[in-house]
Amino acid sequence: MYPALLPRSSAVPSCTMGVSHFYCTSMQMRGIFFLLAFISLDVSCGNVPLTVQKQEQTMPFSLASELPAWKTLQDHYQTVKTLHLSDLFAQDPKRAERLSRSFLNDADGNEIYFDFSKNFLTEETLGLLIKLAKEADVEGLRDRMFRGEKVNFTEERAVYHMALRNVSNRTMEVDGRSVVEGVNSVLEHMKEFSEQVRSGGWKGHTGQRIRSIVNIGIGGSDLGPVMVTEALRPYGHPDLTLHFVSNIDGTHITEALKSCDAESTLFLVASKTFTTAETCTNANTAKEWFLKQKGIDGDRSAIAKHFVALSTNEVEVTKFGIDAQNMFGFESWVGGRYSVWSAIGLSVALYIGFDRFHEFLAGAHAIDNHFLSKPLEENIPIIGGLLSVWYSNFFNAQTHLVSPFDQYLHRFPAYLQQLSMESNGKSVTRDGSIVNYTTGAILFGEPATNAQHSFYQLLHQGTKFIPTDFILAAESHNPVAPDNKHQSMLASNFFAQAEALMVGKDEGQVLAEGTPERLKNHKVFRGDRPTTAILAQKITPGALGALIAYYEHLTFTEGAIWNINSFDQWGVELGKSLAKKIGSELETPGDVSGHDGSTNTLINKFKKMSSAGKVEYKL
Repeated sequence: MYPALLPRSSAVPSCTMGVSHFYCTSMQMRGIFFLLAFISLDVSCGNVPLTVQKQEQTMPFSLASELPAWKTLQDHYQTVKTLHLSDLFAQDPKRAERLSRSFLNDADGNEIYFDFSKNFLTEETLGLLIKLAKEADVEGLRDRMFRGEKVNFTEERAVYHMALRNVSNRTMEVDGRSVVEGVNSVLEHMKEFSEQVRSGGWKGHTGQRIRSIVNIGIGGSDLGPVMVTEALRPYGHPDLTLHFVSNIDGTHITEALKSCDAESTLFLVASKTFTTAETCTNANTAKEWFLKQKGIDGDRSAIAKHFVALSTNEVEVTKFGIDAQNMFGFESWVGGRYSVWSAIGLSVALYIGFDRFHEFLAGAHAIDNHFLSKPLEENIPIIGGLLSVWYSNFFNAQTHLVSPFDQYLHRFPAYLQQLSMESNGKSVTRDGSIVNYTTGAILFGEPATNAQHSFYQLLHQGTKFIPTDFILAAESHNPVAPDNKHQSMLASNFFAQAEALMVGKDEGQVLAEGTPERLKNHKVFRGDRPTTAILAQKITPGALGALIAYYEHLTFTEGAIWNINSFDQWGVELGKSLAKKIGSELETPGDVSGHDGSTNTLINKFKKMSSAGKVEYKL
């Protein structure tokens, strides 16, 4: 069970007090011998005593390509690229055992098995990659992040989403102040509220219980809750229907509201500042619709029973009409793409219940403990991140596929797209240098077996080198009687695809099957396509939490080696600011001329097209 939580009245510590620019100054000091405090976990009692041990000297670096291990890996690649994965297994009967790692999840007692053996990985390769991680001081940056230091130095913020899932209540501080009490206070508020709604104790304005929940947010305020509630649908409340609205396209909110009854609908408005343009526009549209519905009849006092804010801006929240008691906050050290663990996850707690939401947090916490305590060669997220760097920077892989063999995980690749591409889609190092190597792979994916009948053709016989993760649960949530054939067929494809990508089919095999000479090249599979197989016992809340945290720390490892800041996202700002300017131009009669020729033409063409049709307001 979850630990005792503090009452809502507990003060939430402020994390915006005076900040020293530690990380920028430390960049000039990395070559000096010094002692690094590192966190040593005592998982059995949930404590994290801080001890000081002498670390290996780390080298100051700007570009990862300057590191000695990087240059050694470039030479090593010339040997590895000639290897055949099948030969590596023939030479080492225990290869699968040596290059797989098992994670026993404290959250639910289930195992998650990571098989890295079908990758271009030898003992020498792994040793060199670990040396690269040490030279890049991955462990040092990790420990500073877990100590609450401002590793997001461009925004002078800590990166502390791990504190949101600190179910062992170990000491975690930012600016010398504990964050544990504030996190637990919000969790207690979420627990109370979600239990009221799920039990029917929370009534709408006209006395009806809540049956529909509409989450209005965008980015991390949408992708996380959507993915998690879809993945954990087997645990969902049978009498609650969830809708998620993110797109500013009016179609999104129109379609969501079509099936809602205002008297039994609860809106969650997810915006930390309560000023996000898309979210506020959709929220105001929802409010306007709500007030017009029968039973509400324009009574603005009804808003308090049907709208909840996931925000920290009390002034704007109350101005909107939401009762401040129904505001769930989170701190500046919670990045959007990591916010599903925070109050942003309220829709998850409402849908699956708070106990299972706590199990979800506990699964991620278990991976946090593993990430902090295990040596590099046994550290599952670090191995995953090192493989990603290995393929991106030495094999010139531009993409990475994540294909879950689980229909409930159909939104998981989209969630990972934001996590990976928003984090590591950077081209400037921490000291401001322009990188001279690839960062941030294009991550994509779809659930199998559907994906086998769309883009797997390119995996097997295309010219692109695409490292792939396959994910499968041994137990289905929906075993189909009498022999669970569906799950057996699903699993057989999981194993077959990874094997086929590795072994391929050569010309001799093709001809032996009686293939005409003229077709032989068309039926050859070159093989040697690397895959990582992730096998879970079952997709439980704890397992899902662990999988997400695995990819979070994998992404961190990539960024640490590339020496980029994985925690800001300045790339989303320019388009937003231009859209604001263009928005006012669209509302002003006449042609525009202040942009490039193409943009001017498109805007003016749009204005003519949109004015030619009749606009009918539907809500």
